Amino acid sequence: MAHGTPITDATSASPVPADDQVQANAGSSAVELPRKRILTQAHLKAFQESGTYKDLVDFVEELNTAIIGKTLSEAIEISPAIATILEILDEVEQIAQNTPPVDNAASRFGNPAFKTFYDKLEERSTKLHEKLSAPGYLKEQDSVPELCVYFKESWGNRTRIDYGSGMELNFLCWLLCLRKLGVITEADDQAVVLKVFWRYISIMRFLQSTYWLEPAGSHGVWGLDDYHFLPFLWGSGQLAVSRLAIDHKHLRPKAIHDPEVLEAFSKDYMYFACIQFINSVKTWAKVNEGMIKMYKAEVLGKLPVVQHFYFGNLLPFPNDPSLDEEGVLEDEHGHIHANGETGWSMDCCGIPVPSVFAAAAAAAAKEHGTSAQGLLQPRTGVKPIPFD
Repeated sequence: MAHGTPITDATSASPVPADDQVQANAGSSAVELPRKRILTQAHLKAFQESGTYKDLVDFVEELNTAIIGKTLSEAIEISPAIATILEILDEVEQIAQNTPPVDNAASRFGNPAFKTFYDKLEERSTKLHEKLSAPGYLKEQDSVPELCVYFKESWGNRTRIDYGSGMELNFLCWLLCLRKLGVITEADDQAVVLKVFWRYISIMRFLQSTYWLEPAGSHGVWGLDDYHFLPFLWGSGQLAVSRLAIDHKHLRPKAIHDPEVLEAFSKDYMYFACIQFINSVKTWAKVNEGMIKMYKAEVLGKLPVVQHFYFGNLLPFPNDPSLDEEGVLEDEHGHIHANGETGWSMDCCGIPVPSVFAAAAAAAAKEHGTSAQGLLQPRTGVKPIPFD
């Protein structure tokens, strides 16, 4: 673990209120599923001071350290558990492949077929996790319902047909839970980022282009990318050959201006595969350091993002009686608000905007006089999307 800090396991984590505990005592298999707990700035502050927050940050930094100087294409050891996780992700993509978009040419917003995909995924989720249970990688069967919540929330929001860093955070939580449960270990860290996470990103790019998922919020993920954050954080880590500010021998941040460099190295480095703007920081080590700070501040520290964080037994909410949930409201979009706050305020959900894929297709359709929806289907590869 980064700085030698261990990830807290479920038994040693901060205690959670009784109504959130997994009720898996002898003679009972009932489980209370993870749910949203962050509503106010007080809840956010408690989260940031909690063991769960520390575990998340430590996990991000541990994975970051593991892939410094490593490329996507180099040979790394794949454990049987990692191979099974990759099989699970393959099935997710297959579900999407078998659920084509419907004709939705009249709208530049999300395609309704995404809801069908989401329902199929939710229905299949328990079976997918049995792939980990059957070989004995996942020994705590009572944790499957909890894992399923984080897993299905990783792929977007069914109601809004959108996706953002909060959903990406759910995938990170799913991986962290697998780590807490012993399914994956520190020895798997390189494969978790370079194989599992990158496979997840490739599937999400397919979902974004296939179903025209809206960015979750009107400004995308805080100005980096309409949808993702972690590929930039870990991508800069790949290029920061050492945390001692020793950069990649040839690839400097300004290389992102060179199309030939992007073409040559996008298969090896996440940052080049995602990057669409230049960062003025001079060294990759500084970019990477800044990305970690930015993730804490702009994802884990932003109420509009973490108000959708799910807390359960493996990732508990702080046990503080003063943080009661009286006055919690849930609007028609599934968002939570403090008593007296209504609607989609700019501090909550922002203004819904069409996905960049929908906008690009609409422009092409106008030029060619064809169906906008059809211009992106089928799609085997997605170009990096532009920045805000």
